[in-house]
Amino acid sequence: MQRRTCYFTGRVQGVGFRYTVKNVALQYRVHGFVKNLPDGRVELVMEGPEPDMDQLVQDVSQRMNGYIKKVDSVEDPATGEFQHFQIRHVAIDTGIDRLPAQLAAHPDPLTAI
Repeated sequence: MQRRTCYFTGRVQGVGFRYTVKNVALQYRVHGFVKNLPDGRVELVMEGPEPDMDQLVQDVSQRMNGYIKKVDSVEDPATGEFQHFQIRHVAIDTGIDRLPAQLAAHPDPLTAI
């Protein structure tokens, strides 16, 4: 089992990209996450069998072909830290991956920061 981090460049935010990745990922034996990056790219981090990860990237590339300009990827040993696949939401300008519960429950969390 390997770990792969992919960076998708292009018009990949605000077009349903992360939701497409998650729906595709659920068809394969991969665990990890997908999230938007502040620089406009989307990061996909996954662990699983090599063929499943290859097919996931290929499927996403086909479905989102008109939005992707470039895909860079890095391979590392798997850590086993993921139990499922999820979309991570990054709070604006904070670099944190999850909002504290008090902020997440607030009607307008950005004004509460």
